[in-house]
Amino acid sequence: MPVPVPRDLAQLPFAHRMEPFDGGLYRDDTYENVHFEGSSLDDEDGGGSRFTECAFSDVAVTGGRFRRARFDDVWFDTVRLVGTDLAESNWLDAEVSAGLLAGLQLHGVQMRRVVFHNCKFDSVNLRTAALRDVAFVNCLLRDVDLAGATLTGVSFPGSNLDGIQLDKATLAKTDLRDATGLRITSGLTALRGATINHLQLMDLAPAFAQALGVTVS
Repeated sequence: MPVPVPRDLAQLPFAHRMEPFDGGLYRDDTYENVHFEGSSLDDEDGGGSRFTECAFSDVAVTGGRFRRARFDDVWFDTVRLVGTDLAESNWLDAEVSAGLLAGLQLHGVQMRRVVFHNCKFDSVNLRTAALRDVAFVNCLLRDVDLAGATLTGVSFPGSNLDGIQLDKATLAKTDLRDATGLRITSGLTALRGATINHLQLMDLAPAFAQALGVTVS
């Protein structure tokens, strides 16, 4: 499968319809064809809101609450999300490029056909998330908690997974072969249903033996 290539703003099919964002965010509101550019959205409450065919460029979000929000056909570029509550949000056909995602609450999130390009994930809670046809391209995932999550058709080309928790996670058709680093801190047995390469197998062999209670002497 070819690796997805990030798009520019002008390449978006809805780019010509967008209007600049001109106000605050509100709970349970609808935002369609809106361009959020150069904004600092600190401690905003957009919980339950729906964002459709929107773009976020050079946007910083610190804190804030977007629990159960929907992001359909949304494009993010050079965004900074720190300590934001996005739990139980729903993402469909979204694209995120050059993003910093740190200390996020994304537990229970549902993502389908979402691509992350050149993003850094740091201490992100993805417990019980449902990810389907999601690609992490040239990303860094550090201390990401995927306990109880379901990953279907997920790939990590060029990405470094550094300290991933997979306790009780379910993986199906998940491709880890092109990841540049793969350090699983817990939940190794959840890798059943994933595909890894021979080098990764050798690197993980001691941890597999320990998890199975096998003594290698």
